[in-house]
Amino acid sequence: MAQESTDDSKRRHAGPLAAEASQQILEGMALMRLLNKTSIITGGARGIGRAFAERFVREGATVAIADINLAAAEASALEIGRSCFAVRLDVTKQDSIDSAVASVVAKTGRIDILVNNAALFDLAPIVEISEASYEKIFSVNVKGALFMMQAVARHMIASQAGGKIINMASQAGRRGEALVGVYCASKAAVISFTQSAGLNLIKHGINVNAIAPGVVDGEHWDGVDALFAKYENLPLGEKKRRVAESVPYGRMGTPEDLVGCAIFLASPESNYVVAQTYNVDGGQWMS
Repeated sequence: MAQESTDDSKRRHAGPLAAEASQQILEGMALMRLLNKTSIITGGARGIGRAFAERFVREGATVAIADINLAAAEASALEIGRSCFAVRLDVTKQDSIDSAVASVVAKTGRIDILVNNAALFDLAPIVEISEASYEKIFSVNVKGALFMMQAVARHMIASQAGGKIINMASQAGRRGEALVGVYCASKAAVISFTQSAGLNLIKHGINVNAIAPGVVDGEHWDGVDALFAKYENLPLGEKKRRVAESVPYGRMGTPEDLVGCAIFLASPESNYVVAQTYNVDGGQWMS
């Protein structure tokens, strides 16, 4: 039998029929691993957060989509179904965090799973980074993730039922990038907080772990591509094309590619996993 070429392999991974078949397999694998669990997913109105919400519901969970855009969160919750509801959340404000957590507890009686997914992106050369950009990125990606984790952990400790906390890190947190200094640093901080919180909270039966995606396609990539085009003097769409070609798997990731790892980390299957960050990036980073 002739050996499959690299191009054939890429087409196999990238083809729409393959993607559709993979999604059908995922949908057929719902095993109710999150039955009777309640989850908060920050930034869950779209993209990765929404993909997690949809699958968590299929696995038996009740899901609170917590998002600063309440209208978008309500629309997504309505489409997902009756086991999903919306909560307004601004992770940069402590009173909003406390209110959202209290609201979910009042409605469901419990919080078993937190997915810290809300995040912002920006890029610029080091000599052009503004204080405003730095504060905005760190306020959401680091401060927001930390104090959301703290608020939910306090509830989990008080309930004495343990729980699962999943922080969304990034491949960018594993290394520096010439134009992405602030974002890379923010995601490195998420990885570090995951390690420290994981070691501190496991004594309460709370598993803290993280997922580090690679390049995930979605509407946000139009903005990312435009920023790279500006600073690298590229035509629009060229950075995205190059990035996709650089992934060993043969394409950019999708939110659905991350779902399996999230379910594992949210379920009892990961009870002995503590303070780890899992790369789900098509082979771009090995650690």
